[in-house]
Amino acid sequence: MSSLRNSNLQITELTDPSERAVQTILVVDDSAGQRKLLSKSLQRSGFDVIEAASGQAALDLCQSQSVDLVISDWMMPGMDGLEFCRAFRGIEREGYGYFILLTSKAEKADIAKGLDAGADDFLTKPFTPAEILARIRAGDRIVDMQRSLTEKNSLLVASLDELKELYSVLDNDLLEARKLQQSLVPQRFFELDNADISLLLKPSGHVGGDLVGFFPINERSVGFYSIDVSGHGVSSALLTARLAGQLSAAAPEQNIALSKIGKHQYAPRAPADAVSDLNTMIQREVETEHYFTIVLAHFDLVTGQGMLCQAGHPHPLLHHKDGTISAIGDGGLPVGLLPSAQFENVAFTMCEGDRLVVLSDGVIECADQNGHGLDDDGVEALLRRNHQLKGQAFMEALMWDLSEFAGGQVMADDISGILFEFKEGLNL
Repeated sequence: MSSLRNSNLQITELTDPSERAVQTILVVDDSAGQRKLLSKSLQRSGFDVIEAASGQAALDLCQSQSVDLVISDWMMPGMDGLEFCRAFRGIEREGYGYFILLTSKAEKADIAKGLDAGADDFLTKPFTPAEILARIRAGDRIVDMQRSLTEKNSLLVASLDELKELYSVLDNDLLEARKLQQSLVPQRFFELDNADISLLLKPSGHVGGDLVGFFPINERSVGFYSIDVSGHGVSSALLTARLAGQLSAAAPEQNIALSKIGKHQYAPRAPADAVSDLNTMIQREVETEHYFTIVLAHFDLVTGQGMLCQAGHPHPLLHHKDGTISAIGDGGLPVGLLPSAQFENVAFTMCEGDRLVVLSDGVIECADQNGHGLDDDGVEALLRRNHQLKGQAFMEALMWDLSEFAGGQVMADDISGILFEFKEGLNL
């Protein structure tokens, strides 16, 4: 009995041939008559048809020609349809090949074998043109979706490659930006006649919003500051660079914390006035959603008297020679939030052997693996633990302790700090 009943009917119900995903069909059957009958029907419907009389011959054709859909008889001498299907799935090809098995088998176990071998569909002999049409239409949809997916994947891969290239360029730029930001604090240790100043700056990413600095004022006075700009990344780093210019040690005439009193002579301004001016600058000149906290201070190396303004920054800690610790400052509002914000000056006194520690909230809010923050008590415990260490050795120990507390996790926020160690009053 012929596999194709009513063979005089053409398979004409598919879409326009130019719109089909399936263009080339391979017909595999050891019966020349049935093979020719099916091939002619497919050719009249506009398909390019290739014929093979055996599984091995079909496999050889598939390795040299592009085939969109295969219609193969199951029962053939030598390599049968099931073996050919397995071999067909093992061929490397760009697109998906839809595979239909022709069979007189209708048992569920046989169908499972076919599916396991890689067949997509089955057609039980004998079949009508309408049946083969439905199978080819389903195959056309699958092949079309696969090609569309392949094209989208190719586009995605190309886009990802482009993004990788752009990221590489951005990453290199950020590395250079990190170098430039670190250059804002080129020196981390300053040894004065009767005091030492150590600076710590560790951005959590490529660039950060923290900044610390020191500037000499005159032969008896020095100034220093700790700034923490809200947010992270490039925009925060740009604002820190702007602020660094306003508190420059290299250009005292541009330093907002200084007053010029003569040729090349400067005196410290009240820190609260300088912070108020910074608040005005941010409100009027800098179009940004960022704000920042700051501790700005100046210190008289002769008298041991100092004055600072704390604007939203964590409290500076005065670590006395006897080991006791006291917080300085009144909190205050961050800079850049309110045009009418008021800032206060706070006086402090240091004796021989005392040290002032100013740390960013990245230290205080450092979290352990359970999400518990270090908090103020934890910071004081670290200060007491490292009380005997001086200068950069203290800063290194602080970073080591923070990393140990965090369980080796990457710090979520920038880490910065100032250690001001007062040795004795300066005699002038």
